[in-house]
Amino acid sequence: MRCIGAGQARAAISSEVFLVPVILIAVPDSSIQVVAQQLADVGAQDARKHFILHTSGALASDVLAPVRQLGASVGSLHPLQSFSGIGAPSLEGRVFAIEGDAGAVRVSRSLVRSLDGQVLLLASEAKPLYHAAASIAAGQVLVAIEAAIQLLASIGMKRREALRALLPLTRQVLENQERLGARAAWTGPLARGDFRVIAAHEKSLLTRPDEYLAAYRALNRLAARLLARNPESVLAALDQISQEPGHAPKTKGVSA
Repeated sequence: MRCIGAGQARAAISSEVFLVPVILIAVPDSSIQVVAQQLADVGAQDARKHFILHTSGALASDVLAPVRQLGASVGSLHPLQSFSGIGAPSLEGRVFAIEGDAGAVRVSRSLVRSLDGQVLLLASEAKPLYHAAASIAAGQVLVAIEAAIQLLASIGMKRREALRALLPLTRQVLENQERLGARAAWTGPLARGDFRVIAAHEKSLLTRPDEYLAAYRALNRLAARLLARNPESVLAALDQISQEPGHAPKTKGVSA
């Protein structure tokens, strides 16, 4: 890994790329197959005995079929880490999801060890579900917190004040989950079975764009399914609230 940054930039892919045994494709998902085909076009005689990996979290190694057909060992190596585009985050200790041909998996394991990372070996068909989990834990959690910030801003709080008020609350719940488990860390009116408060929440969210109420209902239903001791009973109570007069969203096409 000490060699990273020591190369020279090129405007196009050429056969020179095959001077090294391991090729890492780190481009947007929509471009991976294009790059794989370009590698196949310039390296038809050189691909054998090479290891070609991509870094997509959602796609499996079969997207590298053009070079696999030429004898390359292919795989995917995805760091479970967010990248903001500002600076380079440390990858030490991070989980890396890997899958692919036996040789590519072996090389991927070696790369992860050099970064002091942790290996998560996946079946190819598991990649989309793995990436969905990562997206929920990162991007969608961010959206939920941002929605809460904007709700507080709508009642007069400054954005910075709302952020400072909510982030410690979120951190505490996550720390409790790590320490006690999800069910013990679960908090709020649904955890207490206080459906009158949930009904009040729903009515207040009717003042906001429809997506707020739809998300609130969907998250409550998911919480009931995952954490309630009697999910069907809780789901039935939530259904009853959503069917009460005055709880319908303002526009058509948005469901609970």
